[in-house]
Amino acid sequence: MTSFDDRDKSFEKKYAHDEELNFKAIARRNKLLGLWASEKLGLTGDDAAQYARDTVAADFEREGTEDVVDKVLADFQKAGITISAAEIRSEMERLLPVAKQQIMSEVK
Repeated sequence: MTSFDDRDKSFEKKYAHDEELNFKAIARRNKLLGLWASEKLGLTGDDAAQYARDTVAADFEREGTEDVVDKVLADFQKAGITISAAEIRSEMERLLPVAKQQIMSEVK
């Protein structure tokens, strides 16, 4: 292999690794969002953990994050909790760096 081929393979590996970490961070963010939402919904223990798992799973319904926002928003509306989609998105933005930090600390 040439030096160029080695470098190309290295970039491919780094890209794949970065994408995997990003996927894990988004899933962790959604879990943290689910835990945040479950607290607002008055869920505790196993119910809160299940709600967090359901929130993570909601991200696989459609591309992007709106499926997660829609799920949490609908659950809040059913419970009579007045929190807007913008507030949910804001919480998601706040939680993403937290999730990334958690993932990175697990990788080390």
